[in-house]
Amino acid sequence: FSGAKHALRALAQSMARELGPKGIHVAHPIIDGAIDTAFIRENFPERYALKDQDGIVDPRHIADTYWMLHQQPRSAWTHELDIRPWMEAW
Repeated sequence: FSGAKHALRALAQSMARELGPKGIHVAHPIIDGAIDTAFIRENFPERYALKDQDGIVDPRHIADTYWMLHQQPRSAWTHELDIRPWMEAW
């Protein structure tokens, strides 16, 4: 798993170096945690029970974060971004 994730990160970095000078923002967002979906609700009820404690990620907040990433000025681009719920253990 970690080898494949490293390859994905390396690809994103390579693309950012190649495409950044052309004005194309390449980012590598990482979502580390359960997302509030029917799949999680139905298959992981103990995890879903943490929803009210900010223990799973709200898809609307993921969308807000991606929108913020999209709107960044070129003078302050983010390349890597971790999205995780407040309760997620590092």
